[in-house]
Amino acid sequence: MAYSHFENDSQMKFGISSISVLNAETGAIVYAKNENVGLASASTLKTITAATAYHLLGKDFVWETSLGYNGTISSNGTLNGDVVITGAGDPSLGSDRYDQTRPELILKKWAEAIVRSGIKNITGSIIADERLFGTQTMPGGWTWQDMGNYYGAGPSSLTWRENQFDLIFKPANRVGEPAELTRTEPQMSYLKIVNEVLTGAPGSGDNVYAYSAPYSTVIYLRGTYGIDLKKVIAASVPDPAYHLAYQLLNRLKQMGISVEKDAVTARELSLNNQLFQAPSKIIDIHTSPNLGKIIYWFNQKSINLFGEHLIKTIAWKEGKEITTTNGVRVLKDFWAKKEGIDPDAINIYDGSGLSPSNRITTLAMAQALQSIKKESWFAGFYESLPVYNDMKMKSGSISDVIAYTGYQISSNGTPLVFSFIINNYKGSSSTARQKMFSVLNTLK
Repeated sequence: MAYSHFENDSQMKFGISSISVLNAETGAIVYAKNENVGLASASTLKTITAATAYHLLGKDFVWETSLGYNGTISSNGTLNGDVVITGAGDPSLGSDRYDQTRPELILKKWAEAIVRSGIKNITGSIIADERLFGTQTMPGGWTWQDMGNYYGAGPSSLTWRENQFDLIFKPANRVGEPAELTRTEPQMSYLKIVNEVLTGAPGSGDNVYAYSAPYSTVIYLRGTYGIDLKKVIAASVPDPAYHLAYQLLNRLKQMGISVEKDAVTARELSLNNQLFQAPSKIIDIHTSPNLGKIIYWFNQKSINLFGEHLIKTIAWKEGKEITTTNGVRVLKDFWAKKEGIDPDAINIYDGSGLSPSNRITTLAMAQALQSIKKESWFAGFYESLPVYNDMKMKSGSISDVIAYTGYQISSNGTPLVFSFIINNYKGSSSTARQKMFSVLNTLK
């Protein structure tokens, strides 16, 4: 009755919705409507990516980033060669979410490792080797409006600080006048940032969008920044591997270690037909937090970047060419073999749900989540889900899409797993959410 009422609501006049509710113990369908219609799922897709990663990588999986050098060190401490950072896809490198990954700690550790090696001067470069994940950093279907902003940061095998940086604005005294970009954190002097942001009306909030492309050196900032707003805006770093090498180079110079050549990436060397020499000596290996800790923040804060790292890592560890497309193919094949879920019911293009082209059925999602309840790592997965409406569930929202997927114990003690998606609704998103919550409240 509640769902029928929702379907007939004026906000859904031109929209479509789907819901699947299963007994979480038996997998039996408790209620379903439009359960085999593929819809854009937004970030609820992260639950499927996370579950697949737990299955195929294991809860204790870690990524390792190495620091080394090529060439030789002379008796006076001159390295006749390069310092090389080799990435292996760690999504957390330089992230503030974990004590051992904070950027200052890692830069300090690496600088000290270089000093301990007896290096006082470097005749070559600081090279960031980001070749493992290839050069395509953006999954197919991501939009121009998204990719320049922090939530649209693409994966690199040398991701750094979650591939984002902060923009600090000062609004003008009058609405409609230019808002001043006072600084960036960290400083990004090698980028050309074109600020076209205007001061917005009181209460209008953050409507700032960054427009850039992978490996670009120019970023356009457009939109409005509320006259009463006091908020730091985050944008994506076009070339995070270069930024890491650039920051390490600056750290070494601050310590009095000269570096004769500019920071560079293995990709840039290849583009310019220059030789890249792999490190002959490794002086530090940084290990990421384990997969369970990565997935916790992946779901809690809906970090799209983590999902794209997971999907590429899945392709890598399954012996495939490391592309998003191959990672998605492995994911679909896995659920087809394990639970008999038709691959066409998971018609997706990324691991995070940011692509508006993704289509997945609520039944496929609910079936996958029901199947993992018996896994030894389920407690970690369950803990990673946020709480909305006093229910343990992952939310998702992109343009004209709202979705929820999770678990609930009914009033009679029956454990349930559910997926509820709406597409192309009209009107207020907050109102639509409350109406969805009213439907989900019947599961309590």
